[in-house]
Amino acid sequence: MKKLLWAERQKIRRSNIVWIAVFATVMVAVIVFLGGQEVYEGSRNIDNAGWYMTMAQPWATIFVLPAVIALLGSYMICREEQEDTIKSLRLIPVNEASLTAAKMIVTFVFSILLYLLLFAITFLVEAFLHFSDLSVEMVLGFLKAYFLDGFGIFLAISPIIAFVSRMKKGYWLALLFAEIYSFAGLFMSMSNFTKALYPITAVFTISGYYDASTNQVILSCISLLLCCYLSAFILKGREKSK
Repeated sequence: MKKLLWAERQKIRRSNIVWIAVFATVMVAVIVFLGGQEVYEGSRNIDNAGWYMTMAQPWATIFVLPAVIALLGSYMICREEQEDTIKSLRLIPVNEASLTAAKMIVTFVFSILLYLLLFAITFLVEAFLHFSDLSVEMVLGFLKAYFLDGFGIFLAISPIIAFVSRMKKGYWLALLFAEIYSFAGLFMSMSNFTKALYPITAVFTISGYYDASTNQVILSCISLLLCCYLSAFILKGREKSK
């Protein structure tokens, strides 16, 4: 498994999709910052300590990062067949199930790293604007929230990655499906029950972005675990069909 993880990391370093994902993350941070220049009741939103780190989470999650992460994951799985390298892999003793698992693990790590990159950008801006207003407890709280966002979003979109890889119709479909899937979170967040149940908004319940009861947190955990189980079931069926 270590060799497979190393090989996948080397492949992804040569991919332009990584730079697309980094660029998209930076652009989200820029757009949220520009949105913070709006004056509300005599002051700008960006002048409030913690506002930037708070607002970057939903903007990135609803509009950008799930689609980018889904694109990367499906690209890693689909490229072997679309670039016809799967035939070469079958000539050497490579377990395809382990290979798929390695790709999903790399995608999982990439998801967390993207959210940590977003945290780093927002934290540096917050520290520059109002360093004296930030506390260690606040910063660590946001760091935990962003980490859990990256962890949860991977689980939430993993069925899309698995489904697109089984369809074999092109990994760009993952971008489209995940964008629709994450955007629907805007409407699901209107109800306390649906925002705890719907996987995208369930991530916010677990990370602490939403004020939630214990029952809502449990429901969100179940929702994300079901997503994980569904993706594993789809990928297992994909291996059997081969």
